[in-house]
Amino acid sequence: MLLAAAAGATFCVLNTFARMLAQDLPPFEVQFLRYAMGIIPLLPWLLRAGLAPLRPNGLGGQLLRGLAHSSGLFLWFAALPHIPFAEMTAIGFTTPIFIMLGAVAFLGERMIWQRWAAALLGFGGVLVVVWPSLSGADSFWSLVMLGSSPLFALSFLITKALTRRDGPAVIVLWQSLTVAGFTLPFALWQWQAPTATQWGIALLCGLFGTLGHWLLTSAYKLADISSAQPVKFLDLIWATLLGFLVFAEIPERATLIGAAVIFLATSWIARVEARRRA
Repeated sequence: MLLAAAAGATFCVLNTFARMLAQDLPPFEVQFLRYAMGIIPLLPWLLRAGLAPLRPNGLGGQLLRGLAHSSGLFLWFAALPHIPFAEMTAIGFTTPIFIMLGAVAFLGERMIWQRWAAALLGFGGVLVVVWPSLSGADSFWSLVMLGSSPLFALSFLITKALTRRDGPAVIVLWQSLTVAGFTLPFALWQWQAPTATQWGIALLCGLFGTLGHWLLTSAYKLADISSAQPVKFLDLIWATLLGFLVFAEIPERATLIGAAVIFLATSWIARVEARRRA
């Protein structure tokens, strides 16, 4: 659970940099840059290990995972510039619900009732945050981002299946390669030459993105994917802080209430999981 929590904090930093880019560059270009730059942190490992460890045990699974993730990212990046940072993160919390359902249906994981209760309680906190937007006139982009959640869930479920055959570094590398490849034609269609500063931000996106996915894939390899999902709701707290510090977004009362509910849910399930492992 610590690896999953660290991954969530890392992704919040990544999303901060990605949103900076998405305010000035086309979304498909930002998506391509983020994953193309994600290969750079892996270069030292590639140079040391050679080509042999790069071969996955089954290319089809890597391509399917890349296609699912790219499809979710198309929707996510399109909505990214139009949604407050905390709300964007809150909408992403529907993904754990789909993951937990898929873990039972497709991976055969046994669910304990506390995980379901923590996920539903956390999702209730999410609804507190996003309901004002979903019920208002500006709900279109919120619904677009909401549509990315089941696609990301599919991607992460495939990742869990891949960890049975490949190591985290191989999976993360092929994610960067496949997503960058699927995204490149769309990026070239709307390409704008990035400035030196934007190239630097894109590199930071790649660094934090690769680190986050390595941490998350490592967590999935060590434990049931469903056990890591309630921890993801902590991301709303990091996102609210970053939204305030970086984008000067003042959290609304609904955001603060929802964050408190989410914190209670994650604290409770963390204690439950710790007792189960003791």
